[in-house]
Amino acid sequence: MSEITGVTFPVPKKYTPRFFKDGKTVFIKPATVFKELRSGMKLVFYQSHEDTGYVGEATIKRIIIGEDPLAFFETFGDTVFLTREEVKEYLDWQEHWKGPRVRKDGGKKKQWMALELEDIRKYNTVKKPERFVPVGGKYLRT
Repeated sequence: MSEITGVTFPVPKKYTPRFFKDGKTVFIKPATVFKELRSGMKLVFYQSHEDTGYVGEATIKRIIIGEDPLAFFETFGDTVFLTREEVKEYLDWQEHWKGPRVRKDGGKKKQWMALELEDIRKYNTVKKPERFVPVGGKYLRT
Protein backbone atom coordinates (compact mmCIF):
# COMPACT_ATOMS: atom_id res chain seq x y z
CA MET A 1 0.00 0.00 0.00
CA SER A 2 1.29 3.48 -0.81
CA GLU A 3 2.03 6.00 1.91
CA ILE A 4 -0.04 9.18 2.37
CA THR A 5 2.23 12.20 2.02
CA GLY A 6 -0.33 14.99 1.96
CA VAL A 7 -3.58 16.25 0.54
CA THR A 8 -4.89 18.39 -2.28
CA PHE A 9 -7.99 20.54 -2.25
CA PRO A 10 -9.56 22.67 -4.96
CA VAL A 11 -9.21 26.42 -4.40
CA PRO A 12 -10.98 28.77 -6.86
CA LYS A 13 -8.47 30.80 -8.88
CA LYS A 14 -9.67 34.09 -7.38
CA TYR A 15 -8.47 32.91 -3.92
CA THR A 16 -5.05 31.42 -4.74
CA PRO A 17 -3.22 34.79 -4.75
CA ARG A 18 -4.18 35.19 -1.10
CA PHE A 19 -1.66 32.47 -0.25
CA PHE A 20 1.09 33.43 -2.70
CA LYS A 21 0.89 37.25 -2.67
CA ASP A 22 -1.16 38.32 0.34
CA GLY A 23 0.59 36.19 2.96
CA LYS A 24 -2.44 34.19 4.14
CA THR A 25 -1.31 31.05 5.98
CA VAL A 26 -4.50 29.33 7.17
CA PHE A 27 -6.70 27.23 4.87
CA ILE A 28 -10.19 26.43 6.21
CA LYS A 29 -12.97 24.27 4.80
CA PRO A 30 -15.58 21.74 5.87
CA ALA A 31 -13.66 18.77 7.27
CA THR A 32 -13.21 16.24 4.47
CA VAL A 33 -10.18 14.06 3.77
CA PHE A 34 -8.46 14.86 7.05
CA LYS A 35 -8.34 11.79 9.32
CA GLU A 36 -4.96 10.63 7.97
CA LEU A 37 -3.39 14.11 7.85
CA ARG A 38 -0.50 14.95 10.15
CA SER A 39 1.70 17.97 10.74
CA GLY A 40 4.63 17.96 8.34
CA MET A 41 2.60 16.62 5.39
CA LYS A 42 2.03 18.64 2.22
CA LEU A 43 -1.00 20.57 1.06
CA VAL A 44 -0.98 20.98 -2.72
CA PHE A 45 -3.20 23.77 -4.04
CA TYR A 46 -5.39 22.63 -6.94
CA GLN A 47 -6.58 25.77 -8.70
CA SER A 48 -10.18 25.33 -9.84
CA HIS A 49 -12.62 27.22 -12.07
CA GLU A 50 -9.98 28.57 -14.49
CA ASP A 51 -6.43 27.60 -15.51
CA THR A 52 -6.96 24.43 -13.52
CA GLY A 53 -4.14 22.37 -12.07
CA TYR A 54 -1.65 22.25 -9.22
CA VAL A 55 -0.30 25.77 -8.67
CA GLY A 56 1.69 25.48 -5.45
CA GLU A 57 2.22 23.72 -2.17
CA ALA A 58 2.80 24.24 1.53
CA THR A 59 3.73 22.24 4.58
CA ILE A 60 0.99 21.62 7.15
CA LYS A 61 2.17 23.08 10.45
CA ARG A 62 -0.96 22.46 12.54
CA ILE A 63 -4.43 20.97 12.09
CA ILE A 64 -7.45 22.10 14.10
CA ILE A 65 -10.93 20.58 13.83
CA GLY A 66 -13.97 22.45 15.15
CA GLU A 67 -17.69 22.98 14.67
CA ASP A 68 -17.64 26.77 14.25
CA PRO A 69 -15.49 28.07 11.38
CA LEU A 70 -15.82 31.61 12.71
CA ALA A 71 -13.90 30.51 15.83
CA PHE A 72 -10.82 30.04 13.63
CA PHE A 73 -10.65 33.83 13.35
CA GLU A 74 -10.21 34.02 17.15
CA THR A 75 -7.24 31.66 16.87
CA PHE A 76 -5.65 32.85 13.63
CA GLY A 77 -6.97 36.38 13.04
CA ASP A 78 -6.56 37.73 9.53
CA THR A 79 -4.17 34.96 8.44
CA VAL A 80 -7.25 32.91 7.42
CA PHE A 81 -7.47 33.00 3.63
CA LEU A 82 -11.21 33.77 3.65
CA THR A 83 -12.79 36.81 5.31
CA ARG A 84 -15.37 36.47 8.08
CA GLU A 85 -18.00 37.76 5.65
CA GLU A 86 -17.11 35.11 3.05
CA VAL A 87 -17.41 32.36 5.68
CA LYS A 88 -20.77 33.74 6.86
CA GLU A 89 -22.02 33.82 3.26
CA TYR A 90 -20.90 30.21 2.80
CA LEU A 91 -22.69 29.12 5.98
CA ASP A 92 -25.87 30.90 4.87
CA TRP A 93 -25.62 29.23 1.45
CA GLN A 94 -25.17 25.80 3.11
CA GLU A 95 -28.20 26.39 5.34
CA HIS A 96 -30.28 27.37 2.31
CA TRP A 97 -29.50 24.08 0.55
CA LYS A 98 -30.29 21.72 3.45
CA GLY A 99 -32.84 19.13 2.50
CA PRO A 100 -36.28 18.73 4.08
CA ARG A 101 -35.17 15.58 5.92
CA VAL A 102 -32.84 17.45 8.28
CA ARG A 103 -33.54 16.59 11.91
CA LYS A 104 -35.51 19.16 13.87
CA ASP A 105 -32.87 19.29 16.63
CA GLY A 106 -30.24 20.20 14.04
CA GLY A 107 -28.56 16.80 14.17
CA LYS A 108 -24.82 16.44 14.34
CA LYS A 109 -22.96 19.65 13.52
CA LYS A 110 -20.66 19.59 10.53
CA GLN A 111 -16.99 19.69 11.44
CA TRP A 112 -14.62 22.23 9.91
CA MET A 113 -10.86 22.12 9.68
CA ALA A 114 -8.15 24.71 9.70
CA LEU A 115 -4.75 23.90 8.26
CA GLU A 116 -2.06 26.28 9.43
CA LEU A 117 0.58 26.34 6.70
CA GLU A 118 4.25 27.19 6.38
CA ASP A 119 6.78 27.20 3.55
CA ILE A 120 4.13 28.23 1.04
CA ARG A 121 5.48 28.30 -2.49
CA LYS A 122 3.98 28.85 -5.91
CA TYR A 123 5.01 26.65 -8.83
CA ASN A 124 6.50 28.28 -11.93
CA THR A 125 4.00 26.48 -14.14
CA VAL A 126 0.59 24.92 -13.58
CA LYS A 127 0.88 21.13 -13.28
CA LYS A 128 -2.04 19.03 -14.54
CA PRO A 129 -3.04 16.18 -12.19
CA GLU A 130 -3.26 12.63 -13.51
CA ARG A 131 -6.71 12.24 -11.97
CA PHE A 132 -9.64 14.49 -11.17
CA VAL A 133 -9.52 16.36 -7.83
CA PRO A 134 -12.99 16.21 -6.22
CA VAL A 135 -14.47 19.10 -4.27
CA GLY A 136 -13.83 17.23 -1.00
CA GLY A 137 -10.15 16.87 -1.86
CA LYS A 138 -8.01 13.76 -1.97
CA TYR A 139 -4.97 12.32 -0.28
CA LEU A 140 -1.63 12.42 -2.06
CA ARG A 141 0.33 9.17 -2.01
CA THR A 142 3.85 8.09 -2.91
